[in-house]
Amino acid sequence: MRDTLAVIGFGTMGQAIGGALVDTAVYPAERMVAVDKVRGSGRERAEALGIRWMDKASEAASQAEVLILCVKPKELNNLLEGLNAAGALEHKPLVISIAAGTKLAFLEARVPAGTPVVRVMPNTPCAIRRGMSVLVRGEFAGDEHLALARRLFEPLGRVMELEEHYMDAVTGLAASGPAFIFIILEALAEGGVQCGLPRVVALELAAQMTLGSASMVLETGKHPAALKDEVTTPAGCTIAGLLALEDGRIRSVLARAVEKAAQVAGGLG
Repeated sequence: MRDTLAVIGFGTMGQAIGGALVDTAVYPAERMVAVDKVRGSGRERAEALGIRWMDKASEAASQAEVLILCVKPKELNNLLEGLNAAGALEHKPLVISIAAGTKLAFLEARVPAGTPVVRVMPNTPCAIRRGMSVLVRGEFAGDEHLALARRLFEPLGRVMELEEHYMDAVTGLAASGPAFIFIILEALAEGGVQCGLPRVVALELAAQMTLGSASMVLETGKHPAALKDEVTTPAGCTIAGLLALEDGRIRSVLARAVEKAAQVAGGLG
């Protein structure tokens, strides 16, 4: 009986998924296998979690009820061709791909007809279970497949289902976005240092302030503009800082960053 979950590509995201599933008992370690072309830290992490390590992707896939593909977009074609050639997908497991820019049509054309496929776009905060994952179901993925995919990614943070035409924008905003926030955090901390704060203090203040601000948006349901106005008193220090940001065209720069990332994401597959 095939009752195994196989993670092919056990790098940052593969390890985040495997670790969360084991730690939350959503999927027991003894029913999971991990595969990666580079052993190194991936194998060490798998063994620490109690996940079986396998050297051959085809061997892992052939015994899996769920196959999570955590490889780079450029590696997907060769991987799927190899799995098909080995007959490792003939039993039509649920195939989940997290590859950016790789459309369902591409995936479904490279697996046996009728195979359920779900496309997922997670982000790096999934590694600390504060992530955002967006799911899109393929033609042969039923409600039960989508429910299973949701259950697998919920331990990593929030989960949302959207239509596929949104996925490049999702990638540009939610997947590339952490890097944008990190550079903003770095800049805010530099401002604190400029004003005399020790660097470690400035960074902690900036990070906790960002965490709290994001949580207010999610938990209150208020628009960021409304929350901003609550902080901004007439002739106060906040409005002075906001005007300095507007002088630097911060809104346009950040929006264009998301747009550019989304455009590049669309070409990755």
